Amino acid sequence: MRWLTPVLALTLAACSGSSPPAAPAAPATAPAPAKAATASPAPSKDVAKTFTPPPADSIPDTPFGKMVREGRAIFTDTQTHAKAYVGNGLNCSNCHLDAGRLPNAAPLWAAWGMYPAYRSKNGHVNTFAERLQGCFRYSMNGKAPPPDSEVIVALESYSYWLAQGAPTGVALAGRGYPKQGFKPPQPPDFARGQKVFETSCALCHGKDGQGQKVAGRYVFPPLWGPDSFNWGAGMHQLNNAAAFIKANMPLGRGGMLSDQDAWDVAMFMDAHERPQDPRFNGNVAETRKKYHDSKMSLYGTVVNGHLLGSGPDR
Repeated sequence: MRWLTPVLALTLAACSGSSPPAAPAAPATAPAPAKAATASPAPSKDVAKTFTPPPADSIPDTPFGKMVREGRAIFTDTQTHAKAYVGNGLNCSNCHLDAGRLPNAAPLWAAWGMYPAYRSKNGHVNTFAERLQGCFRYSMNGKAPPPDSEVIVALESYSYWLAQGAPTGVALAGRGYPKQGFKPPQPPDFARGQKVFETSCALCHGKDGQGQKVAGRYVFPPLWGPDSFNWGAGMHQLNNAAAFIKANMPLGRGGMLSDQDAWDVAMFMDAHERPQDPRFNGNVAETRKKYHDSKMSLYGTVVNGHLLGSGPDR
């Protein structure tokens, strides 16, 4: 099966996150400071490489600790504790593994210290609260909690607590998904990806990719369709999905798949329909041009004769 139209020929480049501005150089005439008057040194690269969040059992038994625990509960069981803001079957911890603690699975402790930050996705500087709101709107296919709501405050508290002792403004090792230099030997292929899915993913996520439930609740999340993340979520982009899969999937056996297999199965997953981008303006082509003009997005492209983003969910 061939999926790739000329417009989608992938010349892939790894995406990079926002970086903090470089510190201004000291004046040329400034004398070398005495040791006693030396300002606090910038965090060393060694600190960034070795950061470990505090253990879960060390959350303090205080009013602040109570809010931290609430944030952890929301994060791991969003369906129960933030139901009013969720529109699909996912929990935050489906993409941010081990309750937001696991390196290379977009851990909360590595994200906290990098905000406020400019995001090209919405064209302005975002606070951490706004970043969390975006997760509800896109990854959870729901609606954004108010920035001063208990849900956002609890999630901020949990993130802050996880990041205690971490340097701020430093891209910690394990942040996000490992995309640096991560390119497929060949362009991603739907047919190859389907084979990878059948052998390495279907056991947990189901042959139809719709996840698996126990007692009416997902124990393994749906990867596409009406109960999955929508077309505005970061995971719909091939490089994000491939990097996450390579580092973390199959669950508990991250790194097992080859680079090519990870990209191929990401292609297969992201070439299925899912809920519409909430920024949809009534026209798929125009929405792609405005929000998805990237080789990493399949939205608005034709795969196996289907225009992705046109629905219905399948």
